[in-house]
Amino acid sequence: MTETTALSIHFFETLLSTLRDVLPIGIIIFGFQLAVLRRPVANWPRVGLGFVYVILGLSLFLMGLELALFPLGESMARQLTALDFLFGAGESVPAIVHWQDYYWVYLFAAAIGFSTTIAEPSLIAVAIKANQVSGDTISVTGLRVAVALGVSLGISLGSYRIVAGDPLHYYILTGYVVVVIQTHFAPKAIVPLAYDSGGVTTSTVTVPIVTALGLGLASTVPGRNPMLDGFGLIAFASLFPMITVMGYAQLSQWHSARRQKDAL
Repeated sequence: MTETTALSIHFFETLLSTLRDVLPIGIIIFGFQLAVLRRPVANWPRVGLGFVYVILGLSLFLMGLELALFPLGESMARQLTALDFLFGAGESVPAIVHWQDYYWVYLFAAAIGFSTTIAEPSLIAVAIKANQVSGDTISVTGLRVAVALGVSLGISLGSYRIVAGDPLHYYILTGYVVVVIQTHFAPKAIVPLAYDSGGVTTSTVTVPIVTALGLGLASTVPGRNPMLDGFGLIAFASLFPMITVMGYAQLSQWHSARRQKDAL
């Protein structure tokens, strides 16, 4: 069997699987439209074509994850944690590898967290809507950068947790304590948006690469279990954007109050 034939078979299997997953959504939507609302679906051909695009797009995306993003993330993690990379080829390797020896892993995690979040389609959509609803008070670029910085910080800290082997719940509990305190002091209008910003980051672009990075790290760092330590990075990616978005709003509020005070 040639590689092209194997890829074709894989694509059709993925297509059928995606069709089974999307079919219940279509049944619910059209069922409510026709049986509950009792109104015809406007522009049937366009809606049908849209569903075809969704099924084809999801199928190709899932194949891309399996064939490219997951292997690439795991490969990067293995290379960044290789002893010959950390200490140089031919040099003596210490008996104990400390967490600070993996600084390239933290830098890579921060960079990949920021770049994938900036490119996240769901975040772009939320930022545009927030800008429209707020009357240009909330900047599209400012919100995207604030969320991306949160994900960057969270993924970097989560990578450190995997290397250090610390319990996950210590970090998550501490983070949510910070969120609760910030919720009390942050401008009330920004709090719901900040909470939503934590959710929209865990979408099509960020999740596959971050998950692959976590599993790759847990598989290559000595003493780590991929099942226990490899997962959990997505929790950091959801938590820290809430902190940075509310922090961004608090900083903007303080800066605005200071300008008004100086004007007086």
